[in-house]
Amino acid sequence: MFLRRLSFLHERIPSHKTYPFNIAAFKRFETIEFNKNVTFFVGENGSGKSTLLEAIAYKCDFNTYEPYGGESLHKQSHGESFLSLFANRFGKQGIYLLDEPEAALSPARQLTLLRIIRDIEQESQSQFIIATHSPIILAYPDAQILDFDTSPVSQTTYEDTSHYQITKGFLENRGRYFRKLFED
Repeated sequence: MFLRRLSFLHERIPSHKTYPFNIAAFKRFETIEFNKNVTFFVGENGSGKSTLLEAIAYKCDFNTYEPYGGESLHKQSHGESFLSLFANRFGKQGIYLLDEPEAALSPARQLTLLRIIRDIEQESQSQFIIATHSPIILAYPDAQILDFDTSPVSQTTYEDTSHYQITKGFLENRGRYFRKLFED
């Protein structure tokens, strides 16, 4: 039950001038091969990551998650309820589509999420397709990273993502970034 290939059926697209087919990453889009159990979609806001995740969910006939049956998610912090959902709802063999899971998680909890993903991937042979901006989550070992800032979408390495490069540069010399941001 793995998604191995995704293809645009150009003959079914009414116009390449309308959203979402006018997104730069989709203009020359033909096929994506999924060759790992964990694939990340990376790119700037508006590059088409979430749009493609939604299209995959739609074509796979996925519906949104039903409420978690354990302790009320409203009695937990946003991040804790998010991890609770992962830890208690996920785990069976399947395909998991996650859109920016880091939005609810502190850096420490992002590391916890990586452990949950690893456990699920290894124990149940599940597949994850994740849109993210997080350099921590992108660092997952042996994952496929697809860059939506290129046209067409292309495979890249962790160190070549702008997310890694900007974060690393900022952490190494934030003063330079502030001078550039505030003095221009």
